[in-house]
Amino acid sequence: MRTHFSKTISNVATFKNQLLLWSQQFREVVFFDSNNYHQQYTSYDCILAVDAFTSIKTDYHNAFDELKQYQQTTKDWLFGYLSYDLKNDVEALQSKNQDGLQFPDLYFFQPKKLFLIKGNQLEVQYLRLCDDEFVYDFEEIIQSSEIEEEVVMTSAVEVKQRISKENYIQKVTKILDHIHRGDIYEANFCMEFFAENAAIEPLTVYNKLNEISTPPFATFFKNNTDYLLSASPERYMKKEGFKIISQPIKGTTKRFEEVTLDEKSKVDLENDPKERSENIMIVDLVRNDLSHTASKGSVTVEELCQIYSFKQVHQMISTVVSKVESSIAPIDILKTTFPMGSMTGAPKISAMNIIEALEETKRGLYSGSVGYFTPQNDFDFNVVIRSILYNAKENYLSFSVGSAITSLSQPEKEYEECLLKAKAMFSVLSE
Repeated sequence: MRTHFSKTISNVATFKNQLLLWSQQFREVVFFDSNNYHQQYTSYDCILAVDAFTSIKTDYHNAFDELKQYQQTTKDWLFGYLSYDLKNDVEALQSKNQDGLQFPDLYFFQPKKLFLIKGNQLEVQYLRLCDDEFVYDFEEIIQSSEIEEEVVMTSAVEVKQRISKENYIQKVTKILDHIHRGDIYEANFCMEFFAENAAIEPLTVYNKLNEISTPPFATFFKNNTDYLLSASPERYMKKEGFKIISQPIKGTTKRFEEVTLDEKSKVDLENDPKERSENIMIVDLVRNDLSHTASKGSVTVEELCQIYSFKQVHQMISTVVSKVESSIAPIDILKTTFPMGSMTGAPKISAMNIIEALEETKRGLYSGSVGYFTPQNDFDFNVVIRSILYNAKENYLSFSVGSAITSLSQPEKEYEECLLKAKAMFSVLSE
């Protein structure tokens, strides 16, 4: 079905830039970059998939069943996303909030051309209908130059805040009331920053965002005029053979240039009872979610509340794993765990109902997931956070941030955490 080519790359960083520049000619583009971040579970350092041969696009109605049929029929590499609002397919929920982006709820495509980088080795897989184009394409890629990139933003981006600080504090106080009544233990509450009549060059913005964050799950996604420019540090879920890996993030603190202050910030996060509490709550939720498809007794916590450092922030991450039988379909593993607990709260359904009532924007792709399936039924998906979403047709730009509200939360501090998470997006849009 696919023809394979191999190359040794002398300068991987340059080649990745050339690859991304070359990809801009296509209607469909997915580019994943780990930024050489050291992590235990990684298959490739960088992936580029372009040019749809087949695709699926749908709203949330029966979305997982349609994706399951598409994946089982195609039996090939598939790249795309699951929006947060697929919760309405999994449970009796609704999404009635404002939606300026108007992205489809689910979109996946089967790429004609696929590039996989591990170390300095490049593996290329082309569908046979176009494998005669590889030699020409490779020459075109290595001749790509950053000079070709349109680096000028055609207008200033005036970012507005959907929920004022005063309103945010009132809403978080209402969530605390729910927690004190026993309705929920935790809720991830989010707010949107947006710009109308925004004209940006998406690749330029992505490169700036990636440069200041260098996260392990960076993503440039393009579906015609829909763009995701993501600096996500979080994995939602990965399947390696019979092993399932989930790595929720809960707990954030800022970095400092001064080494002593930076180390203190890291230690303070590690020992913060509020941050540990919210992380452990989500670990319990993930364990429960994984148990729906896991072999009996196979759900275990490999890491609990470990501190990982990124360019902008320190984060508290746990790793929960399970084993599945070969009879379990990949889509069923995703369906029984979606949306990810780190972006909802606990108990999950109650939390989703409460945050839907208090948030003012439909989340859409934000707090959803982008990733891929392999022909061997493996998959890897991130969590769409620290991301800019852009509808180039409507010139609407959006990014959202959130934090986990628990009984120990102080509304003012939660607001400050949101602004910390928004810092990178503000930075690249103000330059």
